[in-house]
Amino acid sequence: MRIVAGEWGGRRLVAPPGRGTRPTTDRVREAWMSAVDPYLDGARVLDLFAGSGALGLEALSRGAAHATFVEQAPPALQSLRANLSALGAAARAEVVRADAVRYVAGLEAGAFDLAFADPPYAQGFAAALAEAFAAVPFAGLLCIEHGRNDEIPEFPGARTRRYGDTALTFIPAPE
Repeated sequence: MRIVAGEWGGRRLVAPPGRGTRPTTDRVREAWMSAVDPYLDGARVLDLFAGSGALGLEALSRGAAHATFVEQAPPALQSLRANLSALGAAARAEVVRADAVRYVAGLEAGAFDLAFADPPYAQGFAAALAEAFAAVPFAGLLCIEHGRNDEIPEFPGARTRRYGDTALTFIPAPE
């Protein structure tokens, strides 16, 4: 796994050991970042279910100002902290050990410019995050990676892109 582009393009990332974390492929991450590129410059980014931190680190590499990483699994937190250190990104980041769905329930509207979420597939987390966002739009744009067959509630202006068994749903905050 590596950073695809930007300041740290090509740099390798440490992934958590074992099969407990499913990393986003380079192809999907590149498509994801291309879709949100207009929002990245100077952005405050939230990376939920952060794992190794690849999504938030990719955003920082491409011009985001700050990233908050939310993860609760100790092996993933260890990898995330190692990646922040290796890239010299700790000053532009905050690591929060918490349940992602509970964390967003405590946020105010507009707390972040962009929010990325890569929850485990087929466990209802993607829908729970979308519902929390509908109640309080904690970012200007919520981007959720989920399984192709995972149910996500319908939202005005939302769009979904599919990449094999993976889907990315982009949900803008209501105006």
